[in-house]
Amino acid sequence: MGSAMLTGCLKNFRPGQIVFNRADPAKGRELEEKTGVHFAGSALEAAQAARVVILAVKPQVYPAVLSQLKGHLGGRIVISLAPSYSIAQLKEEIGEDVKIVRAMPNTPAAIGQGMTGISFSDDDYTDEEKKLLDDFFTSFGLVETVPENLMDTVTAASGSSPAFVYMMIEALADGVVAYGMPRAKAYRFVAQAVSGAAQMVLTSGQHPGLLKDAVCSPGGTTIAAVEALERDGFRSSLMDAAAAVCDRCRKM
Repeated sequence: MGSAMLTGCLKNFRPGQIVFNRADPAKGRELEEKTGVHFAGSALEAAQAARVVILAVKPQVYPAVLSQLKGHLGGRIVISLAPSYSIAQLKEEIGEDVKIVRAMPNTPAAIGQGMTGISFSDDDYTDEEKKLLDDFFTSFGLVETVPENLMDTVTAASGSSPAFVYMMIEALADGVVAYGMPRAKAYRFVAQAVSGAAQMVLTSGQHPGLLKDAVCSPGGTTIAAVEALERDGFRSSLMDAAAAVCDRCRKM
């Protein structure tokens, strides 16, 4: 996720304004060569060079990373991507005068089409800091501020859901390949249909159910397919997937 955000944010920031570190030095140098962004030799070196520190590591790695950075983050804004660490926990772990932003982006950030949910700690952010954060998050897609107690639902709605969409694209493509369409064309047709349908929801302001109804002619092909999807539990499966994400977040 860190690489996707780094690549996306180069739309609004120059390479010289960013520094990063990653555990695998070979991949770090490869990303440095690709983007022109400086690869720091350690997390501490990267944090000391930054005003805003982004913790884009797995939750199980947080204790080790925070132990390296503890005592060196005072006066900074820390953006945390971990679904399992609350703002209060991070404040306690870091133990310094820091401002915390919890964020849940998704991988389409790499192409500027991300969706990020954010929650702010109860601190006074200057206008300059607010603009800096807005410039950062909007550089790789859309951003919405939510209460912290909804961050688990953000993970389900946009953080994990690209995987579900990819599964749907693959499955629907398989379905038309079975009837003779070449696979490359199948992926192109299905992926563009998904992209266009999503844009219709975002730009039309209409309820998704109304947009679905507009495609379903009486006695036609689409309503027959919708009936099959309902019979096979399409919607309930997606609702179960969202519940599984939220439940796992709360157990981590």
